[in-house]
Amino acid sequence: MIDVSCILINYNTSTYTIDCVNSILDNTKDEVSFEIVIADNASKYEDYQILKLAIDQLDDSRVKLIRSRLNTGFGGGNMMGVNHASNCKYFAFINNDTLFESQHTLQRLVQFMKDNPAAGVCSPQMLDADKNFRRTIDHFSSLGREILKRSTLELINPKRYPNRKITYSNPLKVDYVQGAFMFVDAQAFKNVGGFDTNLFLYYEESDLCRRILKQEKLETYLVPDLEYIHYESASTTSNIYMKIEQKISLIYYTKKHYGWFSQKILLTYFSIRYFFSSLFKPKYWKLFFLLLKGMPLSKSLKQKQIELEA
Repeated sequence: MIDVSCILINYNTSTYTIDCVNSILDNTKDEVSFEIVIADNASKYEDYQILKLAIDQLDDSRVKLIRSRLNTGFGGGNMMGVNHASNCKYFAFINNDTLFESQHTLQRLVQFMKDNPAAGVCSPQMLDADKNFRRTIDHFSSLGREILKRSTLELINPKRYPNRKITYSNPLKVDYVQGAFMFVDAQAFKNVGGFDTNLFLYYEESDLCRRILKQEKLETYLVPDLEYIHYESASTTSNIYMKIEQKISLIYYTKKHYGWFSQKILLTYFSIRYFFSSLFKPKYWKLFFLLLKGMPLSKSLKQKQIELEA
């Protein structure tokens, strides 16, 4: 059994992936045994070939590259990586557009998990491309969070909802951490069934941390003395279709964790909100009409992926 299996997803961003792999290799010493499993999520052939050539030139048995003929999204891509991973104590789910900033990151995360048996998930502090603070922690989605907003919850109950916008000096127990870098107890991950692949692009990390907390009684922590750089959304673009995808995931997540009645309340709230938004921004009509239909998973981008030819 190795200590850590690092799971990366590549989707038409081979340059970022190569830099991320080199960052992990350069940062990690012999004190920890590890591997890097790269799941290519049906990238364009040219991008995949660039990545494959770079990995072949590394000639490092610890680095594996696998390729899917279908884009299975964040959760599906990570699960593909898990299925090709060696037997390990921890999974490090790392976005390919990240770089390690702190020395001996994997070793120190392993030690943190050993020192804190109540931890099931942890993460370093995220930085932007200029090494400035970025929000790394968040609160579980709920009717309160969506309607009252996060800042209100943090003001009303700061102990339950720690401020997401400040720098912490000590490890902090949180609801969940961003999916750009999640260090997870492998057995707990397997016990809860891994990522929910019904979620294509959003809320996967929140859903995972929630199930690990509920089923395994293990907490999620921010480890702020470790840092990493994240070049946000290198493989996705912000547009109305991404906003629709986000709402589809949120509605599914709400029904899964809170039930039918909460889902209906949220659908009603968003329907009213986006009706008025659409009067000023016509692009939101598409979102509004899907809300009236209940934001079904059948409208997810997952259902629109085309399988690559062999």
